Amino acid sequence: MSDSTLHTPARSRLPQPRAMLELIKPITWFPPMWAYLCGVISVGVWPESWALVALGVLLAGPIVCGMSQAANDWCDRHVDAINEPHRPIPSGRIPGRWGLWIALAMTALSLAVGWMLGPWGFGATVLGVAAAWAYSAEPVRAKRSGWWGPGLVGLSYEALPWITGAAVLAAGAPRFEILAVALLYGLGAHGIMTINDFKAIEGDRQMGLRSLPVTMGPVDAATVAGTVMVLAQLVVVALLVIWGAPLHALAIAVGIGVQVWALGRWRQDPARLAPWFNGTGVGPYVLGMMIAAFALRGLGG
Repeated sequence: MSDSTLHTPARSRLPQPRAMLELIKPITWFPPMWAYLCGVISVGVWPESWALVALGVLLAGPIVCGMSQAANDWCDRHVDAINEPHRPIPSGRIPGRWGLWIALAMTALSLAVGWMLGPWGFGATVLGVAAAWAYSAEPVRAKRSGWWGPGLVGLSYEALPWITGAAVLAAGAPRFEILAVALLYGLGAHGIMTINDFKAIEGDRQMGLRSLPVTMGPVDAATVAGTVMVLAQLVVVALLVIWGAPLHALAIAVGIGVQVWALGRWRQDPARLAPWFNGTGVGPYVLGMMIAAFALRGLGG
């Protein structure tokens, strides 16, 4: 399908401001911003100025995550024309190649701001930008795989900003405990990212994207997504008990119980209840991240 088949009104049209904001999806900024703050808290060091914290949160959310959303929508414009034709690019509210130009401009902005966070911040920004394009763009297009795609995004959304926040604040490599917990939550986020694939089953099938709901069916894909989330957190609980933070481990375990209950209901009608599980099941997961961050802070003190 060529770009001319999308809705592209008058050639001279500029993108609508509201459409540009919709393109970078503010609702998606929360996970990496939250993870960066988890990294800041877990390292147990506070800067004399809040500049590094504020700049890192801004970079993780509106800039890098916003860039990744613009890049994904540009690369997915033909799939979205099937699944969600109301989106900014297929609807023509962002005409021509403006979606690509916005993604490229935000890529440059991401690298410039990342440079301001020092070598650790810049290195993490390079990884984040590379992951965003590798997920969406050819020839890599990790999104084609229901295993590699969500895994890459989960690590980029949760593990990478967590480790970055800790490294920037500590001006060095984070402790092993921080790395282990951040990576576990990043791996578990594979399940969270799979939830988003339930709204695009038909378009993904037509365009050859092998998401888990397409290849496994909705029920089995929901089971895998929830199981991945739960298993990662169970390892975190076990580690916190071993490291001497049993109360924090107990609090996270309570959240796991809520997720198991929510998973049981989600499996009854995965496609319809995916948004419900996204709110009910993911909430305790995200809260558990911050609980673990405070546990790590205590262990480092």
